[in-house]
Amino acid sequence: MTTDPAAVRRALPSDARLTFDSAADGWRLRRFSRAGRGRGALMFQGGRGDMIEKYLEAFSDWHERGWAVTAFDWRGQGGSGRLCANPHVGHCDDFSPLIDDLAVVWRNWRAQQHGPHVLVGHSMGGYMALRALLDDVVRADAVVLVAPMLGLRSPIGSWLGRRVAQAMARVGDPARPAWKSHERPGMLPRRRLLTADKARYGDEEWWLTEQPDLRLGPPSWAWLAEAFAATTRLRTDPALPRLTTPVLMLIAEHDRLVDPRPAAQVAARLPNATLVRFGRGAAHELLREADPVRQRAMAAIDAFLDRHAA
Repeated sequence: MTTDPAAVRRALPSDARLTFDSAADGWRLRRFSRAGRGRGALMFQGGRGDMIEKYLEAFSDWHERGWAVTAFDWRGQGGSGRLCANPHVGHCDDFSPLIDDLAVVWRNWRAQQHGPHVLVGHSMGGYMALRALLDDVVRADAVVLVAPMLGLRSPIGSWLGRRVAQAMARVGDPARPAWKSHERPGMLPRRRLLTADKARYGDEEWWLTEQPDLRLGPPSWAWLAEAFAATTRLRTDPALPRLTTPVLMLIAEHDRLVDPRPAAQVAARLPNATLVRFGRGAAHELLREADPVRQRAMAAIDAFLDRHAA
């Protein structure tokens, strides 16, 4: 059966459920769930500012392959509430509670699902997935990291960018926005930072018009400082060479949001990692890119899971 991709991207499946999980501290986490057909269970976690609805097309593809699919909005974004008074600022001064959220949801979900159990993380979700594995609070049969946030781009360089973010977080309100627009400042339009596909890019605004409470804008200075510090710590973690979980890492070499070079360096330190590079024509959101890029990314994930999560 052929389904219109645009229709898939702008409607929740009739057999999917949106519910709420409770984190260890009682925080409500908005969750998507859709039963599979015996292939196994896959959890997807998006990036900073994302919400479940952005990835319905990928969820549909994995469901067609038989996977049970789930995802939840990170605390502080999507339908999982906010962490500061301004609902349009992506604030977080410590990533540890988000790792704890992932650990709790993963543990409960894994106990309810037949394996194999797969974790897929995009951008910030890629960092969270890898951090949770290194901390041994998540155990998966296979992991896919899509344009993972293992290093940040900065118009003034990462070393100076980190120090500016730290200084700005200490002076004034650390929850104030680091800049005015949704993504980082610069001359490129936001769409060119994310995807060359105008229709898929438009899906996000369509959902935000339908559900304005899901909208999020720029990060806070505190979030930015924590992102620089946390990714630096992960890149030097001595546990990296001891992580035997099969990992597929997809990176866009011309990514303007996260730096693909540290990600490739991390992949080189992992003993069971497969690295797939995407050149020109591929921006940050590989799973929402134009069809040639997106289809190659999905095919790479399928092949990897056929090998490591059969």
